[in-house]
Amino acid sequence: MEEPITHLAYALDTFYFLISGALVMWMAAGFAMLEAGLVRAKNTAEILTKNVALFSIACIMYMLIGYGIMYPTGGNGVIPSINWSFMFGGDHEVAAVLSSEGATYYSGMADFFFQVVFVATAMSIVSGAVAERMKLWAFLAFAVIMTGFIYPVQGYWKWGGGWLDSIGFNDFAGSGIVHLCGASAALAGVLLLGARKGKYGKDGSINAIPGSNLPLATLGTFILWLGWFGFNGGSELKISDIGEANAVAAVFVNTNMAAAGGLVLALATARMLFGKADLTMALNGALAGLVAITAEPLTPSPIAASLIGGLGGVLVVFAIITIDKLRVDDPVGAISVHGVVGMWGLIAVPLTNSDATFLAQFIGLFSILAWVFATSLLVWFLIKLAMGLRVSEEEEYEGVDIGECGLEAYPEFVGSGK
Repeated sequence: MEEPITHLAYALDTFYFLISGALVMWMAAGFAMLEAGLVRAKNTAEILTKNVALFSIACIMYMLIGYGIMYPTGGNGVIPSINWSFMFGGDHEVAAVLSSEGATYYSGMADFFFQVVFVATAMSIVSGAVAERMKLWAFLAFAVIMTGFIYPVQGYWKWGGGWLDSIGFNDFAGSGIVHLCGASAALAGVLLLGARKGKYGKDGSINAIPGSNLPLATLGTFILWLGWFGFNGGSELKISDIGEANAVAAVFVNTNMAAAGGLVLALATARMLFGKADLTMALNGALAGLVAITAEPLTPSPIAASLIGGLGGVLVVFAIITIDKLRVDDPVGAISVHGVVGMWGLIAVPLTNSDATFLAQFIGLFSILAWVFATSLLVWFLIKLAMGLRVSEEEEYEGVDIGECGLEAYPEFVGSGK
């Protein structure tokens, strides 16, 4: 009788992992819609091309080398020894030794699928921040290095059993490893790229550049909200017994409450600051709540999760305003949502998880930030020397849809320069 139960549990956990991964993959559509809605119409086709291409590049690079770096056969905790077996079909059933008896409880292929969609999520964060003025092929060249090397190394430090894991750093589903990582890479690129033409005046003025399609941005936010249940819920890794099933349910509830808290308090903060209900701030508030709870969605109570997400929503409004005043041009607010609030999520973990310490959380935070920012800055700089990062002024004026893709997303409605 015990053997069939073991087989059933294995099948159930594998299926849960795969469905969770599919939900996270659906977040790629959310990022695409959100970013397409928050850029101008003349840049829509190019941002969509970036999103579908980066997902494909992430899958290929993580298969070739990233997965082997992040989950190596050995290493010293800082530098992994690469495991090359996966891309040749090895370890189909054995991914990670997770149970106390040393047995696996889900397929290794399911583990890869779940992990690879996280890599794509980190890279998706970058695309929005550099939108409307970066060369398409420069961006895709960076995606190769980011998904194949930069992301997997810091992922190994925690999730692959490296040195951050050994000091007790906690990051349940990736407020740091995924979101802060993506934001740090984005910040490095934006600093070298510069602002969009007309964004900042010589007199110090800040000129708003509205997005073209707020219904699309709202749809993207709801898609991301839905996908986040797989992002956080799947990170529990197992659902086949009572304790794990209850844990997954708690993660789902807390994830949802944090998003709700983030949206409501971001909307209220915007109302107090601007006198109006700002939809874009509300959308970013929901995403900020989700980013904030991602580091620890299991241990908080629902009210605590709402407050953690709510504070993330307040932070993101002030972060967007502050970053704009520093003349760092981020069209979609990605650096604020995923970077600033990602840091808050890591710092908040010990407030509800007694096994976490603030010291370990700060060490992990600064390690991820330093590694990703420094390596990304170097890679962006080398790409700038090799092919340039920025499109010409004429291409930026006409829209990168024409200059980079040779077509327009809305050809019936958009003229050159509009």
